[in-house]
Amino acid sequence: MILTYHGHSMFKLKGKRGTVVTDPYDEYIGFTPPRLSADIITVSHAHSDHNAIDKVTGTARRSNPFIITEPGEYEVGRISVFGVKTHHDSAGGSERGDNVVFTTLIDGIRVCHLGDLGHELTSEQLDGIGHVDVLLVPIGGTFTIDPEQAIKTIRAMEPGIAIPMHYKTAKHNDKVFADLKTLEDFLIEYGVEPTPVAKLDLTNAKIPEETELVILQET
Repeated sequence: MILTYHGHSMFKLKGKRGTVVTDPYDEYIGFTPPRLSADIITVSHAHSDHNAIDKVTGTARRSNPFIITEPGEYEVGRISVFGVKTHHDSAGGSERGDNVVFTTLIDGIRVCHLGDLGHELTSEQLDGIGHVDVLLVPIGGTFTIDPEQAIKTIRAMEPGIAIPMHYKTAKHNDKVFADLKTLEDFLIEYGVEPTPVAKLDLTNAKIPEETELVILQET
């Protein structure tokens, strides 16, 4: 499975039997979304910086991507997706609504995308998500968990690989995302500074036993 990062909370998971794109965004974010194709699109919540499904085209296998927006279990072309309901804030969803954490089983690897998670996960939610090989975790705060909460979440979930997302960059719309923490803020809190990589080409054998922080370059 090849994992690439396309900014904000948007990733592409390319497996042997299909491709998954997570949380596609539109121009509201401040920069132009890339042209991607997918068999499956997961949408953690209905905000335009996460649900711009019209920006992603279909593939030779599937002319229109299969859209997943709700909790539950899904099987599409031998790719499995599991969704667990969480919240976009720390007030039970009363401020920003609900959020769905999606875990995709692709090429035997479990990739968990936390979406705009706004709180620490409960033990019931952790049990519902289960084992995670690769964790895609928001770190920017304001709309999601902040660097300190992200680190607590990583430690609670114990993934083989943790990859930060949803942080402020120079390209973001400053009117909307000015208060987001940066990747540098998170790395200072985490206490490590790994060398960024362009993509991850993963097999089960490449998943470390102890959590490794990986920074993916935006492509």
